[in-house]
Amino acid sequence: MAYIIQLKQFEGPLDLLLHLISRAQIDICDIFISEITEQYLAAMGDVASLDMDTASEFLAMAATLLEIKSRALLPRPPEPEEEGEETPEQALIRRLTEYKLYKESAGQMKDFEKAAQSVFSKLPEEYPLPPPTYQLDGLTMEGLVAAIERILARIELKNAPGPSVRSIERDSYSIEECVVRIAQRIKKGPAYFTELFSDSPCRDEVITLFMALLELLRLGRLHIEQAHVFDDILLLPGRREIPSGAS
Repeated sequence: MAYIIQLKQFEGPLDLLLHLISRAQIDICDIFISEITEQYLAAMGDVASLDMDTASEFLAMAATLLEIKSRALLPRPPEPEEEGEETPEQALIRRLTEYKLYKESAGQMKDFEKAAQSVFSKLPEEYPLPPPTYQLDGLTMEGLVAAIERILARIELKNAPGPSVRSIERDSYSIEECVVRIAQRIKKGPAYFTELFSDSPCRDEVITLFMALLELLRLGRLHIEQAHVFDDILLLPGRREIPSGAS
């Protein structure tokens, strides 16, 4: 059964030549003593199906192969050649070798791309970060949490519904909004934490304000003080100034 070649399957004449060389299992340098030229010319029967530019490339290579073969078959006197000038045979072998390297490199890049598709990486924010630090003065984080719990207990007792009434309200507070509320208030000067609440604060409002307070503490945009354990929490703008000479 004859081996049929369709030129549309190949990217150009060098691609077809490499295919023929690979199928014949010969070295590129042995192309001129093999039947590759005849096989290439036999494939030219399909050249009419190509566009003008592509067909001209295949025809130009066919002419080069015929010229090289005729030079090998016809006797001719030796001609002095300039030093370093390539013969048509050398030029074609060089082009084929370079094209083969290009094809192999392209194949390796495709393998790398396939391997990369099976690799999963983590985004920077997914890596564990060191715990945030807060600037507290006169109290500990446990004391701060205890103060918030006492505030919540008073609010829940005040707003406790009757035994037959139960309502569920949608969250209407966000940390971003509460950060803005606190920042705008302390621009005017120090403020107590309870001054930030609305007239009838709910549990969600207090918790969200507390989370916003921690965020501003972490960013160093304010600091807090508490004179005694059960006193209200005083918010002051900026970082706490450390007296000169203090360690």
